Amino acid sequence: MQKRHSFDSSQIMYRAEELLKAASNRYRITVQVANRAKRRRYEEFDNIDDPMMKPAIRAIIEMSDELTQPEIIGD
Repeated sequence: MQKRHSFDSSQIMYRAEELLKAASNRYRITVQVANRAKRRRYEEFDNIDDPMMKPAIRAIIEMSDELTQPEIIGD
């Protein structure tokens, strides 16, 4: 039996909107999310933690966490 991780799409939309509000340039933040998703996809190609979560969604979650919780960013 496959373990399914569900995520709330409204929460993802809220996080994406918070990223866009905090950014000075909407295009730039969109490109940053896309680049992070692409990089994560190829870094963890063999070691996929959660196959149900797309790389773009994971990038949005990570970047919004970095925005709201700056203590998780390493020095």
